[in-house]
Parts: sequence; structure tokens; C-alpha cells
Amino acid sequence: MGTPPESPWRDHGVRVVRGDELDVHTPQPPGMTRAAAITHARAGAEKLWAGTVVIHPRARTGAHHHGPVESVIYVVSGRARMRWGDRLEFVAEAGPGDFIYVPPFVPHQEINASDEEPLSCVLVRSGQEPVVVNLDIPGVEQPEEVHWVDNIHPAPDANP
Repeated sequence: MGTPPESPWRDHGVRVVRGDELDVHTPQPPGMTRAAAITHARAGAEKLWAGTVVIHPRARTGAHHHGPVESVIYVVSGRARMRWGDRLEFVAEAGPGDFIYVPPFVPHQEINASDEEPLSCVLVRSGQEPVVVNLDIPGVEQPEEVHWVDNIHPAPDANP
């Protein structure tokens, strides 16, 4: 019978990055701690970047967007408040188990809604480059709260 041919998948297949092996040598905005898990250098990823972010109590980013990159945020613990729009005029909150989708070029701001507890999230982006375009835009004082879920499941206060 002979020896089976060596599979290329052993060294070029699934990768496991342990939680205690994340790369903290990433851009660290004030009030946030980021750690990369899945990158080209660490796992061979070509189209995705994934990692963790902890937003400290009372911390918030400035207004920004990520160019053509899509982002998905999964809230592990804490309470996330997202503001978005040309004047950050819209707001929504998310808690543990919730997902947040940020489309390309959308001006937004990430906020830890708690003054006492850290906000812990998993972040996945559709690109390897850490695109951040900071924006100098005045935010409205009272943003409109948005309860939109998706096209299939309208918000409870939506008209039938």
C-alpha cells in the first residue's frame, strides 16, 4: 500500500489562536485595549481581521469611519452605545450576545454606556488594513434612538 501523500492542509489549514496568545501590538486608542487574533501574519487570513476590544468605563472614541471596510462587533459583556450619522444623530445600545454591524464609510462613535464596568467585545473586519478616518463633526445633543432590527423582524414599536 505505501505511505499516503502528505496533505498540504496540516500547515495551511485550520488555525487556532489561543486567548492568551493575542497580539496587543496594535493601535491602542485612548480608553481602549485592542488585541489581534486573526490576521495575515498570525493565521494567514487574506480578507478578514478579528480580535478583541475592551472599552474602559466612561470611554468613547471620536467620530470616525473605516473607509471601505465592514465591521461586525459582538458584545461579550457590558453595554455598548453606538452613535452614527453625519452628525452622530442616531443612537442604539447593545448588550451581551448582541451583534452590531457597521457598513463601510458610516460615520460612527463607539461608547461604553457604563461608568463602572468595562465593555468587552469581539471585533471582525473585512480587511487587514487598520483604516480609521477621524472626523471633526459636531454631534447633536439628543440623538434619535433607533430600534430597527432587520427587514424581517421590525422593532416592537413599528407600525404593522
